[in-house]
Amino acid sequence: MPPLKLHAHPFSSYCQKVLVALYENATPFEYRLLGDAASMQELESLWPMKRFPVLVDGDRTVFEASTIIEYLGLHHPGPVRLIPEDPKAAIEVRMLDRVFDNYVSTPQQKVVFDRLRPEEARDDYGVAEARRMLDIAYAWLDRWMDGREWASGGRFSLADCAAAPFLFYADWTHPIDERWANVRAYRKRLLARPSFARAVDEGRPYRPLFPLGAPDRD
Repeated sequence: MPPLKLHAHPFSSYCQKVLVALYENATPFEYRLLGDAASMQELESLWPMKRFPVLVDGDRTVFEASTIIEYLGLHHPGPVRLIPEDPKAAIEVRMLDRVFDNYVSTPQQKVVFDRLRPEEARDDYGVAEARRMLDIAYAWLDRWMDGREWASGGRFSLADCAAAPFLFYADWTHPIDERWANVRAYRKRLLARPSFARAVDEGRPYRPLFPLGAPDRD
């Protein structure tokens, strides 16, 4: 069987989300690093949207980070089960995965992408709304994480694969205030997780690319 191929970039939060899942289970794969024109053409041939990560498993192509992690759990399972077998527990994990995607990553990326626009085309109102959404998300998450080690069910899951890179970059973009101590502690635990620490280290050489200026920490 051909090895898994992951088309990804180490500084991308959504790629890190999948990399955490792969590293948790020491799943072997070929890293197809995106960057030059040839690698981007190959990506476009697989997925015309040119969004990544994209996983190739033989003649099957899988895109969207959450779906890739679900796919890995079904077809390339390892010792760390990232989506619970119990369907009721799995619903909570998937719900939290969507929370991190939609209410942490989406507004965080709104702020970052706006900075990439020409100054005359920037959306000050949209950025202010994105920052407001992050504050709401932090406040909600602080209540949710009270007394919890991981996001759902007391064990590391798909939800934490999402939380790790999204909170990592969100705190760079819109700092998590000290009043949200549970969120800050959770982010610290995620950074200490070996799978995510590896993903962060792989992205270090690309920190000068961060449009807002990568802070001198983490």
